[in-house]
Amino acid sequence: MKEIHMADLRAQYERLKPEIDEAINSVLQSTAFVKGPEIKKFEEELSGYLGIRNVISCGNGTDALQIAYMALGLKPGDEIITTPFTFVATVETMGLLGLKPVFADVDERTFNISPAEIRKKISPATRAIVPVHLFGQCAEMEEILEIANENNLYVIEDTAQATGTDYIFKTGVKKKAGTLGIIGTTSFFPSKNLACYGDGGALFTMNDELATKIRSIANHGMKVRYYYDSIGVNSRLDTIQAAILRVKLRYLDSFNEARRKVASFYDTALNDCPEIITPSRTEYSSHIYHQYTIRVLNGKRDKLKEFLLSRKIPSIVYYPLPVHLQKAYRYLGYSERDLPVSEMLCREVLSLPICPEIDMEQLEYITKTIYDFFS
Repeated sequence: MKEIHMADLRAQYERLKPEIDEAINSVLQSTAFVKGPEIKKFEEELSGYLGIRNVISCGNGTDALQIAYMALGLKPGDEIITTPFTFVATVETMGLLGLKPVFADVDERTFNISPAEIRKKISPATRAIVPVHLFGQCAEMEEILEIANENNLYVIEDTAQATGTDYIFKTGVKKKAGTLGIIGTTSFFPSKNLACYGDGGALFTMNDELATKIRSIANHGMKVRYYYDSIGVNSRLDTIQAAILRVKLRYLDSFNEARRKVASFYDTALNDCPEIITPSRTEYSSHIYHQYTIRVLNGKRDKLKEFLLSRKIPSIVYYPLPVHLQKAYRYLGYSERDLPVSEMLCREVLSLPICPEIDMEQLEYITKTIYDFFS
């Protein structure tokens, strides 16, 4: 049996090697390493895929969030409602700009921010809501957008784990994750469903004026060379990465479908394990399974993780401690039991290997090993 990886980047590269090598070589031959023509082509192709007018690439997903907050003119002291059950970039970019994160607890079934909890946290200082589409499934955006409209708030989508996910409105209309709010952001980190071979990110918006501002901020605040209209940052997607992403974008839907098949296998195979809760699905979102995350009950998560590792099966805890209890964010004044669902999930969640390249022998070995642990 082949070695099991959480994300088998080598196998994926070998599968796409001729196209990837050609794409990289074309950039090397052109020597247009920064802002080369591949950048514009990738932005246009991703724009077409998402069905949105403007895609602006940048250096990474963290930069994308910071640029989004800057572009909307959010000011120190403004409150931003978001989830504590997320990667820290969602929140640290708020802290860097002097914004105040306000945490709303999550739904224990979907792991995503709860609209009912958002409503409880709105104050006169609230300016925006940042839902995170965790593990590849959308938050309940229709209700979140209603809350935002009622309270004149921005919605900024953190789509780092959900590029390619469909949100389904009650009318049956579908839109891609990241295209529903005023701005969507994403990451192209190597383990993402749409991934480059280094760091990369992007912002999405239907607002042309806002897109112009985002482009300027990401380029030192310039619109015209050496004339600075605002304070900006230096955040660019490298041309080589854009060339790689152009290749991978063509395969994104098939990669996501392969992940769904792996998830379906896990669902069926683990169905009879009483101490595991498999990921739920909603009627309002497709799922692209950036992670396949189970809940392990009765305090057995860490022991299961150790057992899997002893059998050479990797697994990861996303996330071991919610953001509101992290040392860096104690200044916000949260305590244990303030956000009980997020805290519970951090004690129970475990992500199993999932990628398009994983094979049946590996999957059967993983699930058999889980049953061996509980037997």
